Amino acid sequence: MFVKKVEFDVDVHTKKAFPEVLKGEVGFIGRSNVGKSSLLNALLGRKIAKTSSTPGKTRSLIFFKVNDLYHFVDFPGYGYAKSSKDERNKWGILINDYFNLKRPRRAIFLLVDSRIPIQSSDLNAFKWLISMGERVAIVATKIDKLKKSELSRKLASMKKAFGDADEFFPVSSATREGLKALDVTVREYLTEKE
Repeated sequence: MFVKKVEFDVDVHTKKAFPEVLKGEVGFIGRSNVGKSSLLNALLGRKIAKTSSTPGKTRSLIFFKVNDLYHFVDFPGYGYAKSSKDERNKWGILINDYFNLKRPRRAIFLLVDSRIPIQSSDLNAFKWLISMGERVAIVATKIDKLKKSELSRKLASMKKAFGDADEFFPVSSATREGLKALDVTVREYLTEKE
């Protein structure tokens, strides 16, 4: 696996709190309950991102320092109804601040739940990221819950819906299926400009 060393760096709630710029960073974003923390823990090789059965646990931008050189950025989940409008507005400002800063972003991994129909919130997030000039890769999560034929149909519909995506990764954090391919690509994205 690419990650040899990982540590929690900073929990960002305001623009002033962004950490120092390292050699590169990748972001992980998706709807609440899409399995983002589980995926991050699988990629990072330890339980460092907080997982919960209650959606919407991540309430800020969380930066993990990887191999002393890179950042993995954990975004708040979107689409969680129980967060207040004021809280969602604060997240929106923080996320806009992040994308408007000149940071060495190599890619954003947009996580999409493979078990459910593609949500308008996922499509909107994808279109917005593309409009910001970001390289976006789609990660289809929880594929262990689908039969192979269902997964094939689902991936075909995702490729149609997210046609401008850089790559597609069907992954299960539970069984680790597809994790190696994702790990290899994360490494490639982060080291390609070195």
